[in-house]
Amino acid sequence: MEKTRNNRAWFMVLPVVALVAFSAVLPLMTVVNYSVQDTFGNNVFFWAGTEWFTQVLESERMHDALWRQFLFSAVILAIEVPLGVAVALCMPKKGFWASVCLVLMALPLLIPWNVVGTIWQVFGRVDIGLLGWTLANLGVDYNYTQNPLDAWITVVVMDVWHWTSLVVLLAYAGLQSIPQAYYQAARIDQASRWKVFRYIELPKMKGVLLIAVLLRFMDSFMIYTEPFVVTGGGPGTATTFLSIDLVKMALGQFDLGPAAAFSLMYFLVILLLSWVFYTVMTNSDKAGKGA
Repeated sequence: MEKTRNNRAWFMVLPVVALVAFSAVLPLMTVVNYSVQDTFGNNVFFWAGTEWFTQVLESERMHDALWRQFLFSAVILAIEVPLGVAVALCMPKKGFWASVCLVLMALPLLIPWNVVGTIWQVFGRVDIGLLGWTLANLGVDYNYTQNPLDAWITVVVMDVWHWTSLVVLLAYAGLQSIPQAYYQAARIDQASRWKVFRYIELPKMKGVLLIAVLLRFMDSFMIYTEPFVVTGGGPGTATTFLSIDLVKMALGQFDLGPAAAFSLMYFLVILLLSWVFYTVMTNSDKAGKGA
């Protein structure tokens, strides 16, 4: 019997297509238009070709911002992933205290990004902030507005405080999905705590940890609000990441052509890295199932 097709179902998709076109495709096409043209106002455009792309690619400013961005992402991943796994392993598996721990872990994730930046901006001030005042009284020369290293430490610690909870919750979910039979077999074999983690818990958490790495890397690579509120990209350009540099170029200097080319290359880098992470996750999942 021949199946009948109901093409009316496609009409249900049209609102979504229209929304995506309005919110994503049209702005992207506008950026593409600005990236290949120059303007002096009054909506008068002049063809520039690949001039802006060449200018941005050869710019030391972009190279420095890109280096700072990769360094920041690498540092926070090196801290947040192991710390998140360690915290998840220490959390109770069930009962009242498990619920309390889960609520406490979720609290930092509920705070808006600009509020997080404001909290740490005040928290780190030497005159009125608890952290800055305490360090000053302990004789520590700390000032995130003048010292680049202090600014970096403040931004990194702020991000760790804000986002480690996400890794904790994902790792905890992975641990909860492990059948108790594995732990019973480990107890019978008298396996050490390290061997239980190495051969049971870590392989079972592999999928969720890859997701955690993907989410945290991509979010850290696009970070803007928190460091901008705390340091404004300073002192100097010490914490001027790609997103902050892009906003300064587009809105501060009003260089729309270079900013458009910059944003397109930024988008392509994020897209490429997302594809790499997705490929790694997919291949890892297939290898795990094959084994």
